[in-house]
Amino acid sequence: MLYKFGFSQYESKVYETLAQSVQPMDATMIVKYSGVPKAKIYEVISRMVEKGMVLESISEKKKLYTALPIPLVVEKLTAEFQADIQELERQKPKKEIVDDRVWSLKADASIHAQIKQMLLEAKSSIRYSSWKDDFQTVLPILEEKEREGVAVEALSVGEVPSGLKKLAVMEPNEQHVTLERFRLLIVDDAEAIFAGMEDGSWQAIKTRSQPFVRVFTDYFHHDVLLTQITTKYHDVLMNDKEIMAQLLQLRY
Repeated sequence: MLYKFGFSQYESKVYETLAQSVQPMDATMIVKYSGVPKAKIYEVISRMVEKGMVLESISEKKKLYTALPIPLVVEKLTAEFQADIQELERQKPKKEIVDDRVWSLKADASIHAQIKQMLLEAKSSIRYSSWKDDFQTVLPILEEKEREGVAVEALSVGEVPSGLKKLAVMEPNEQHVTLERFRLLIVDDAEAIFAGMEDGSWQAIKTRSQPFVRVFTDYFHHDVLLTQITTKYHDVLMNDKEIMAQLLQLRY
């Protein structure tokens, strides 16, 4: 039974020999009755003493040994087992294994459902940008998440009535014919989804790959900053043909 609790065969034999003896025994007697090799006996006894399974005493300059009574062994092993179970229960995964693959999605309904689900599961932060009609469909969730304490940053292409604290609004220029519809969502700095139109149909990619998440986060901040600059210096930029020509080349 001790062998099942992690004691070696020699350790188990030493304990069994001592437990069956009425009198304390010295190393020579333990060797004789346990079958443990003489060359190993002191090492094995020392380990059993350290583990609290064997008691040691010196009598007339001779070391004598006796076994911890079986009821106490049962109590000791039970307590140690329970302590190990409690420690195991306290352990938490040290590192989350992240799925860093890039998944593709098609169909507007599926993409919208994914975005809604990610928004609902957000714990700490949300960064979301889209055109105003798409924006309005998720606005109630964004506002509720902000009330729950989630940090929400948003960008809408087109004016939307909203109580969000951090909302940038970009008004497309009439000449900006290349500007395409898109949706971008980054949740908890851990997962991102980007959707755009291709041949009249919505297509998207979704990923937890950190390099991609960081790129999309930078992309979002770039859009917000560009919106703030163009809003603040609108008249100056409108009269700068070179800058306007470059701005009008932007697709998103």
